[in-house]
Amino acid sequence: MSARPVAGSLLALALALPLLVGCSSEDGNAPSGAGDDASTAPSESPAEETGEASREAERTPEAAPAEGSAEVTATLAENLRSPWGLAALPDGAVLVASRDDGTLSLVDTSDGEPGTVSEVGSVPGVRANGEGGLLGLTPDPAFETNNRLYAYATTASDNRIIPLELDREAPEGERLTAGEPLLDGIPRGEVIHNGGGLAFGPDGMLYATTGDVADARLAQDPESLAGKILRIDPATGGPPEDNPDPDSLVYSLGHRNVQGLAWDAEDRLWAAEFGNDTWDELNLIEPGGNYGWPEHEGEGGAGDGFVDPVEVWPPSEASPSGLAYSGGALWMATLRGERLWRVPLDGAEPVAEPESFLEGEYGRLRGVLAVGEDELLLLTNETDGRGSPDAEDDLLLRLRVD
Repeated sequence: MSARPVAGSLLALALALPLLVGCSSEDGNAPSGAGDDASTAPSESPAEETGEASREAERTPEAAPAEGSAEVTATLAENLRSPWGLAALPDGAVLVASRDDGTLSLVDTSDGEPGTVSEVGSVPGVRANGEGGLLGLTPDPAFETNNRLYAYATTASDNRIIPLELDREAPEGERLTAGEPLLDGIPRGEVIHNGGGLAFGPDGMLYATTGDVADARLAQDPESLAGKILRIDPATGGPPEDNPDPDSLVYSLGHRNVQGLAWDAEDRLWAAEFGNDTWDELNLIEPGGNYGWPEHEGEGGAGDGFVDPVEVWPPSEASPSGLAYSGGALWMATLRGERLWRVPLDGAEPVAEPESFLEGEYGRLRGVLAVGEDELLLLTNETDGRGSPDAEDDLLLRLRVD
């Protein structure tokens, strides 16, 4: 099913306007004196206009083709237990977090064959319960110099974001050191809806997704961290000054249970969200936007001040977890749907109906991560208590996509 909201079109137009008027500043305002310059400057020559058009074409990605492809090229790891978080390191190695065990494993991907998986260590204080445990995982943008990671973890009292330091030279099982929480006090679900997505944005800020912890009213409460996408300054653990509310970590609200985050080629933020009984959603995230839960699910909420989803699916075909951007398209891993969805984009608008790949071939799919220009890493999730695992499950797969 597809949604083509007016809000998405208006946002795409708003994002395009600075380019149309020649604005290049990051905050969307023309440089000082630009209006005076525009009124007095001589007109450009045809050669200058052609050069500017060429530069503009280089800045603006072309629309993705309506049809793509996805092929599994290697199984990188087998017998992973309840895998959830997924992080690629600068040297090509991959870290996988076990939700139930609270441990990190390092996968050597150099030979492209299943094999070398070593335990890095445990994250202290993790209390797995239902959908809670050791969840999202992301390396610091300066990982090559500081060896720092961040993990989203459920404890006995809350959900929290914990900085970790990785020492690859230490003995197996002792390579991980945890620091004081960057952020704690995120509401914890007894069984469901702990969120758990974690990723650094192109702006260097840390984004975290939180669930409504089965108390839907919290998603509309701006004072609660539940049912939100949070934007965090990693230097302080507090809100960046340019958050929608500079005194709040809340970047967007009205979410039921977002897990997947991805940025496209023009740095727009997208999120994959579990719906209730009717619609799962792919959302284009607007700073300060309200996505409707529990007042609204799926399309048709714009008239009530909510941001409509860009695409929707019935839960039987989705239950989305991971999200990645590659080749001009968004790729969404689904649990109940047991397939990988591709949504081709032209700017902020889909150019065609979503395509599904791998349907039923690997069971439940949890995490997906773009590595390189045309490759994805994909985690299966049959050992989370809801699947039907085979002897080799769970798997870390490498895919070639276009």
